[in-house]
This record gives sequence, C-alpha cells and structure tokens, in this order.
Amino acid sequence: MSTQYTPRPIEPKALAQLRERDDAGRPCVPYVDEEGGSPLRCCLRPIPAGDRVALVAYAPLRRWAARTGAQPGAYDEQGPVFIHADPCAGPVEADLYPFARAGALRTLRRYDARGRIVGGRLLEIPEDTTAGFDAAFEEAFADPEVTQVHVRAVEHGCLQFVVHRPEGA
Repeated sequence: MSTQYTPRPIEPKALAQLRERDDAGRPCVPYVDEEGGSPLRCCLRPIPAGDRVALVAYAPLRRWAARTGAQPGAYDEQGPVFIHADPCAGPVEADLYPFARAGALRTLRRYDARGRIVGGRLLEIPEDTTAGFDAAFEEAFADPEVTQVHVRAVEHGCLQFVVHRPEGA
C-alpha cells in the first residue's frame, strides 16, 4: 500500500543544530532511555530500549520560514520532540504514517505559504490508519491555500510529523 502524502522527519541540518542547542536556546542533554517506546522525530520510529536520545524544543515553522522567507508571526510555536543524541540512519519505509495507533487522537494543523494557520481538525485515528490519514490530508489539501500540515499528539502537543502539499496537487 502507498500514499501520495509523505511524512517528513526533522531535516539532518536541523538535527545537527538541535544536538548542540535546541530552539529554546538550551543545550542538548543526552540520556539513555532504558524503557524506549517514545516517538523519535529524526527517524520516525519508536525509541528502542537502551538508545541514547535527547528531548529538545523544536520550532518547525521557524526553521521552515528561515528557508522560505515566510513570516509565521505568532504561529511560530515550539514544542518537545525526542531525537537520537547521535546521527542515525533516518526513516525506514516500514510504516506509511508513523506513530499511528488506532484510537489515538491527533490534531492536524494546516498552514499557508506565509506560515499562518488556516485551519485544522482533530483526528481519532481509525483502525485503517492509512485510509484515515489519507482522507484527512485530502481534506486539508483540498484548500488551495494549505501548503503543509503539522500532525501533533493531543496529549502533550508534541509534533509527530509534517506533510507538505504533494507536487501537482
């Protein structure tokens, strides 16, 4: 099964910077996660028990705006994400949508080319996780202003992944 929507991890350049100092200006503090299971945003996988990781503040719109010249203004939020403390191999194309657990709640925030929020919705992930996310992204990108969608966990507000408008859509 495939989809036209591609979940994006945090980019390698940003990861290198976050491993030094996070987007809140704090130094990275690595530790060994003995239990594992939390979502890693560098490789879009759960933390394997015993991996060396860090919890850092990440501002996805701020970093995107720095590359594109957008002005997100007050929508420039930052939040906690887990990353490997050392460079990793990146995502493995095993799961179409990472961290997709049926019954979990996600908020899908829609942003325009200026980095301003233009809507969003709550998604309770259905049993067919791929179909559920595909339908939510189809709905989001039906609005021609939407250039990207940020998927966040409702419980802690953590960014799960970002999806950009597919080319030609």
